[in-house]
Amino acid sequence: MKKHLYILIAILTIISCKTEVKERNGKLKIVTTTTMITDMVENIGGDKVEVQGLMGSGVDPHLYKASEGDVSKLFNADVIIYSGLHLEGKLEDIFEKMRKQQKKTIAVSDAIDKSGLISSEYFASSYDPHIWFHIGYWKQATQFVIDELKKIDPKNAESFEKNGQEYIAKLEVLATEIKAIIETLPIEKRILVTAHDAFNYFGKLHNFEVVGLQGLSTATEAGVQDVQKLANFIIEKKVKAIFVESSVPKRTIEALQAAVKSKGHEVAIGGTLYSDALGNAGTVEGTYIGMYQYNVKTIVNALK
Repeated sequence: MKKHLYILIAILTIISCKTEVKERNGKLKIVTTTTMITDMVENIGGDKVEVQGLMGSGVDPHLYKASEGDVSKLFNADVIIYSGLHLEGKLEDIFEKMRKQQKKTIAVSDAIDKSGLISSEYFASSYDPHIWFHIGYWKQATQFVIDELKKIDPKNAESFEKNGQEYIAKLEVLATEIKAIIETLPIEKRILVTAHDAFNYFGKLHNFEVVGLQGLSTATEAGVQDVQKLANFIIEKKVKAIFVESSVPKRTIEALQAAVKSKGHEVAIGGTLYSDALGNAGTVEGTYIGMYQYNVKTIVNALK
């Protein structure tokens, strides 16, 4: 499969050398990777851009492999916007080939100073890539994308700035709302147990102890010892609920629940959280703001 993709890349490269990049109907054609980025770029670009997202609801970016159709979309784009920090680990080779062909690529994680990132031995980048769960960081990423698009498409700079600032204002309102909801949950109950460590930036921002059964990447598997160790932690800390993630199979959390029960204790599954992808398009949870609100209400209600 990988060989076929590289052959397709070579063919498209030859074609692209003979064809100037043109805007379609005066609109910049942008290809994004994750649903969070797609939502952000649609808010910034408005009707001045055409946005194609590679990944849909429930898709795990850690494991995502590009199809031949994806490679074609990437080559035909004017701009590629992706998360970075090896979140889309299996696409890194393709991104590198795009850069070598002078394709404009933007990694939103470049907006965040490395001193603010959480170190992680699980990734080649050495950092946890789940930055969207820190609303402050997502605001920085939004401003970064605004500035980059203004450079690429100066004639629509005013529109990008206006739309982008309106979106940032909504993120500021979100931050205030979320803080008020979380403050109803006592500090000692702020223990978040999920399928994998996607929520460490959330924990950093909102003072939660976050424990994932798998590592930061869903490519890592939880062993029997991991399950037993976490089961003991849940019992010791009197954790009321644990959570499934929409983009990760729920069997690991169900195994954890069973392990707790085998030790004579009970822990509820508090609900499904959106971690590496938003909800279905057209729903409230299909937006970044709606996803964040849903997650927080689900967490707080289950842990109270």
